[in-house]
Amino acid sequence: MPVALLRDEVRVAFLGRTSTEDQQDPRQSLLRQLGNCKTAIPESWVIVAHFYDVESGRMELEARGHGENYERFAIPVARDGGVADLLDEAPHPGRRFDVVVAESVARVARRAFEGLSIERQLERAEVPLFAANEPITLTGSRAQRILQRRINQSVAEYEVLNTLEQSWGGLCTHVREGWNIGKPPYGYKAKTFRHPNPTKAAKGQTKTRLEPDGVRGETVTQIALWRYHEELGYDTIVERLNADLVKYPPPEPPGKKRARGAWGKTSVYEVLKNPKYTGYQVFNRRASRSRHGKVNDPVKWVWSTEPAHEPLIPKWMYDEMTARRQARRGSRDGNAKNTHPQTNRTYVLRGMVFCGCGRRMFGGERHNAAYYLCWPRNNNRGRPDKHAGHPKTVYLREDALLDAVSRFFADRVFGPQRRETLAADLAGLDHRAARERQAERERLQRVIADVARRQNTILRQAQDGDPDDPFTKALRGTYNDLEAERSAALAATAQLDTADETEPGRPSETDVALLDALPYLAFNLAAAPEPLLRRLFEITQLTVRLHEDSDHVTITIKLPADQLPEITHAAERINQTMTTTQETPAQTAGGACVDAVRAPGEIRTHTGRVLNGSMNRPVTRVNPSCLASEAVRRPRSDVEGVQTVFVASSRRPVTTPRRPIAVGVTRAYREAFVRLVQAVLLRYDCCIRAGGRRDRGPGQRRA
Repeated sequence: MPVALLRDEVRVAFLGRTSTEDQQDPRQSLLRQLGNCKTAIPESWVIVAHFYDVESGRMELEARGHGENYERFAIPVARDGGVADLLDEAPHPGRRFDVVVAESVARVARRAFEGLSIERQLERAEVPLFAANEPITLTGSRAQRILQRRINQSVAEYEVLNTLEQSWGGLCTHVREGWNIGKPPYGYKAKTFRHPNPTKAAKGQTKTRLEPDGVRGETVTQIALWRYHEELGYDTIVERLNADLVKYPPPEPPGKKRARGAWGKTSVYEVLKNPKYTGYQVFNRRASRSRHGKVNDPVKWVWSTEPAHEPLIPKWMYDEMTARRQARRGSRDGNAKNTHPQTNRTYVLRGMVFCGCGRRMFGGERHNAAYYLCWPRNNNRGRPDKHAGHPKTVYLREDALLDAVSRFFADRVFGPQRRETLAADLAGLDHRAARERQAERERLQRVIADVARRQNTILRQAQDGDPDDPFTKALRGTYNDLEAERSAALAATAQLDTADETEPGRPSETDVALLDALPYLAFNLAAAPEPLLRRLFEITQLTVRLHEDSDHVTITIKLPADQLPEITHAAERINQTMTTTQETPAQTAGGACVDAVRAPGEIRTHTGRVLNGSMNRPVTRVNPSCLASEAVRRPRSDVEGVQTVFVASSRRPVTTPRRPIAVGVTRAYREAFVRLVQAVLLRYDCCIRAGGRRDRGPGQRRA
């Protein structure tokens, strides 16, 4: 026992704490705590110093006692500092107090660890800590006092955790029912509803849901369209938005003090990653208190059980953009020169070539030849498990890729025999997988019907039997087994339906007529000027993907119906040295021209294998005045294994979880996903054998 406690007069330091004003009144709370402490201490003890804070008791000990929130309240108690000042003064020889008293250990700290830490520091300085709700005695069993103190500390931590869990459960229930929490995101506004609790409604309390906010809602939908269909980067989207701030009003932060009056890349990023635009209510995306606003893992997000408001971005589109966001991370739009001082050239296929591992391949020059490389070890140092089994380096020659792309455009996009080639591919389309799925679906439907019949029979028998009879109990078990079989059959049927939605479908004659909107042109893309070539590739969203563990690549382009005139213009600019412009097939036939904006369309997939002779042939550089495609003159014997597969047309409303093919610029966000926008997507598989090989670069020997 400290000697100071045996004196006639003992100096006491009051230690108080109260939460912020949203939990209680700090002024009244501190006055009550001080009064209870004065009543509990012996008559010879005198309070000579007051240490208190207005802060949460769950804060870390290092962060305690440094706030100035108390200054906002007219507390009529002279403050000598906070808990940090108390701990600093306690070991000092000239301290002003001998003991410390608080209303309860919960006022010292809400968590037992912080409370014990404060108590231990005071004990080292020979300053006892007392509580007004505990016996203040100088005699008796110290072990008994410690037991009661630890019980009180455990109860204090239990109370705060129990309160937090109940509050959290209420917030989760609030969100799952579709009610909004906090400020509505950009593009939405709050719609007020009467509180469902009559008592709270009588007090004027309300709840809110989200509804689209006019032109701001249209802006959110437009941003998603640009990002998904045109695959634009954040900087390009920002430029388009800032070009017309009246049509695309920028977001305004709370208080409007930090408002820039323009769009930024961060604003676009926040729009595209916010799941509330899918129509669902989402909570706990950020740990606003425990982790200072850091984003939580999506598995911790709380979603409403069903859509609660009108979506501005379809759920399937949001999921796909989220999945491929990492693949586009750090990549800018276009193929302009890098700002690095050592950059001396550009690459026409920059950002369009992908390795089989999913990484975007980057350009490089070796021996005056352009290559596209995948080198995972370069930026995955220290993570040997990343891309395990991947070759050290993968090379693809640019001229070989351009030759394959040129022949594809010349033969199947602008070639005179494209309709005949398409018809031949459609005739050989294999529907065996679809027929097998249909047969399996019919079998499962028979199983479901048989299970339902047997369950009805069991129910009739069970209703007439004694509940305690063993036979009736066995019937109940049999019914449960049948219900499990029925659930499995329904799940299998749902998987078949999903496979039907994702598999290409056979287009109609109207859909095939989309190709007639393009002119007949003959050119060699490999010899075209790079700016014009890049423009054509960007409009058609060219993508080249290398197959894993092979030398084959898949070349994919999109022909959006809304941008067919731009595609035609870009192709004719490449072919501008020709004396006359070819007429479209629709004009040649004398029929009505196809309206490109509303023309029907489909997805088209072409699979072919290019022989060694055609690929190892050196690339011919011809005069721009006679851009004749070598691929057009090449006989059909150079391509074997030709197969064309069609994917179903995108003639579907927004509510169906199937992605539209075309890029569309809408007048209103409500019509963005329901109008019939069509496009044709062509995919071409070929074998690239000229130039770089897997596992070895230019000039390297074969292992």
